[in-house]
Amino acid sequence: MIEFLKNNWFVIIISINYLLAISAVITILFRNLNPTKTLTYIIVLVFFPFLGLLVYYLFGQEYRKNKIFNRKNVLNQKIIKSLNEDLEQNNKQLKELQDDFLEDKIRLAQLLQKSDKAPLTRCNSVEIIKNGENKFKRLFEDIKKAKHHLHIEYYIVKDDDIGTQLLNLLCEKAKEGLEVRLSVDDVGASISRKMKHQLKSAGVEFYSFMPVLFPKFTGRMNYRNHRKIAIIDGAIGYVGGINVADDYVNKPGKKLYWRDTHIRLEGEAVITLQVQFLTNWQFVSDSKIEDLSKEYFPNKKCKDTVAVQIAASGPDTDWSNIMDVIFFAITTADDYVYLTTPYFIPNDEIIMALQIASRSGIDVRLLIPDESDSIIAKHATNSYLQRLFNANIKVYRYTKGFIHAKTMVVDNVFSTIGTSNLDYRSFNINFEINAVIYDKDKSKELKSIFMEDLKDAIEMDPEEWKNRSKIQKLKEAYCKLWAPLL
Repeated sequence: MIEFLKNNWFVIIISINYLLAISAVITILFRNLNPTKTLTYIIVLVFFPFLGLLVYYLFGQEYRKNKIFNRKNVLNQKIIKSLNEDLEQNNKQLKELQDDFLEDKIRLAQLLQKSDKAPLTRCNSVEIIKNGENKFKRLFEDIKKAKHHLHIEYYIVKDDDIGTQLLNLLCEKAKEGLEVRLSVDDVGASISRKMKHQLKSAGVEFYSFMPVLFPKFTGRMNYRNHRKIAIIDGAIGYVGGINVADDYVNKPGKKLYWRDTHIRLEGEAVITLQVQFLTNWQFVSDSKIEDLSKEYFPNKKCKDTVAVQIAASGPDTDWSNIMDVIFFAITTADDYVYLTTPYFIPNDEIIMALQIASRSGIDVRLLIPDESDSIIAKHATNSYLQRLFNANIKVYRYTKGFIHAKTMVVDNVFSTIGTSNLDYRSFNINFEINAVIYDKDKSKELKSIFMEDLKDAIEMDPEEWKNRSKIQKLKEAYCKLWAPLL
């Protein structure tokens, strides 16, 4: 027997590999995934022995309906329901909004209100912030003025210069007696043991989201918390694309200019942002928040009347809410659709929506980086561009630096700023959060910012792109195979 194993060990291992691969393929087929994604996994499992199984078990597991995320729903549902009902616009109010300026965009607000329990809030002030250096200046000012609590949740926090400034501020406020809670993603964040000890010694409550054994080697591990949220005293909220690291701050002498967008909120929308934070906090801390005190949801006078919804999506939601918002906004556009994203690896639904919008006379423009921080993502993005050019969609490459903003503006009335990229991972795998804004002035402001960014971009020539080298096309085709896994 031992001699047989020695002589046939490779055949035995290969046989075990393919038995497991067949089991995985059957599981994938029963899950009724997108055909493209299904085929990608099958190809990887069949043609890449051992590696294919590793890729599947790291990236192919479906948790959307699994019990691992059920604990994210334990926040006091009665209180959440009460808060949402207080904010939710009734049919008469929605009709008034529709008549005033929303027109058919009112259906988008209703979609989120029903599928994501995201009430449309009217009493809000919204400040659009360009780039990290401006965002952190405002954020630090607000943190210094905090009186009761600070709730911070980020994908990336590094204890470099800007990160240390934030973490030291949190320690100072905790020592003053404020409730300070910090949640970071275990893969995205990089905080030293010394700093973690400093945080806990100061009284900062600190937890990592879904810890992994080797975070440095699992940069693309599934189901990461990609959100960037800061809440000050339940009255001020921040959300957008800017993480906590020096990469996101433009300083004199910095080699790579980083272009990003964030927003600062005051008003009722902060309530729904707070609910999202507290729901996630219960999950990471594995503890129940029995009493949601009024300090978490203070009553403030209405300074402005910008209509805002907070759209959240992830493995714990029944629908891909942010993708639904983007899809619906594109398909109901009357004039223009302007999109900015650092990663454009969309599904067929978004591609088709963009094509149909452009072919029907809508001005559709896409702004992407000229250089990417991922060579595979860059080639995968390139593999989709010809389909855009076929529909006369204008594509621009940002050349001043790296553009990391995740924004969309439609028809001078609708805009969204948040954490979601236009890719499979943001739509279906990661936890994401976007602010959806229905306001003419803010939409025009974001449109103006988009046009300013185009001055630092080059418009791609469809004919020149069509004649690119076969080697380039081969790279794109190969990387596109991996697109559903990126």
